[in-house]
Amino acid sequence: MSKDSKIYIAGHRGMVGSAIWRQLKAIGYTNLVGKTSKELDLRSQAEVISFFKEEKPEVVIDAAARVGGILANNDFPYQFLMENMQIQNNLIDTALQAGVEKFIFLGSSCIYPKLAPQPLKEDCLLTDSLEPTNEWYAIAKISGVKSCEAIRKQFDKDYVSLMPTNLYGTHDNFDLKTSHVLPAMIRKFHEAKLNNHAPVNLWGSGTPMREFLFVDDMAAAVVFALENKLPEHLYNIGTGEDLTIKALAETIQEVVGHTGAIVWDSSKPDGTPRKLMDISKMHELGWKHQVDLTTGIRKTYNWFLENIEEIKEVKM
Repeated sequence: MSKDSKIYIAGHRGMVGSAIWRQLKAIGYTNLVGKTSKELDLRSQAEVISFFKEEKPEVVIDAAARVGGILANNDFPYQFLMENMQIQNNLIDTALQAGVEKFIFLGSSCIYPKLAPQPLKEDCLLTDSLEPTNEWYAIAKISGVKSCEAIRKQFDKDYVSLMPTNLYGTHDNFDLKTSHVLPAMIRKFHEAKLNNHAPVNLWGSGTPMREFLFVDDMAAAVVFALENKLPEHLYNIGTGEDLTIKALAETIQEVVGHTGAIVWDSSKPDGTPRKLMDISKMHELGWKHQVDLTTGIRKTYNWFLENIEEIKEVKM
């Protein structure tokens, strides 16, 4: 891989894609390609084929997806299933037809069964049923993983899938209807702090265990996969450490400076009881995360404060 290789980053404006873009630029990659959703609709096969013919990328990094939390997945199951399959199928198949030798597909830890043994190993994929609250997104991502595996097996191309744990960081989505738990908490605690430290209502019991990875560490894992030929098709990306949602809330509350009460609504779903990634395969190859959770939350909250005027609600 040379520093002037043409690398297309799908979803380069999103939290993950923009982190990958910044990191590649910082280490000297000079030929990066990105298109906004208005410039290129990845759900359209014709548009994707035309783009590949014009740009001729040598490497594709697929960080594009329709994403959201429990509420969004539950309310829009068809869009989460179909749009994600359209995006990844168009990218993967067109890359194959165009002769792209290296493809990095990004997914999610939700591809693994709800009650799989902890920590989650790559080989537990498809061994049991999924968590119902996000199965639509998970099924789409599983089909992407298996597509890349099939291409690797049949055509011997370097197509690899990286499955991150829960990601957070700068450029995150802070819309309370569609965001994931960590950025949603940051916004809730911040707004409650401004409202005379009003009580903060949170979903569930606070007992589920979750693992969180700062987005710059995810970007570093992608760069690692870019610059090395990984021997297998699927790798977990995470910290190998988790904590309860209650402990997460208390950490965010402290960082934000909110001193009011936290009220747990146990009538709302908790989701998967625990989701901790086994990241031993990536550790053995030489990649390891660098940013601890409290530091990452501080970085994320500072970015939130700096960009609070520009943070807009996402319309579903």
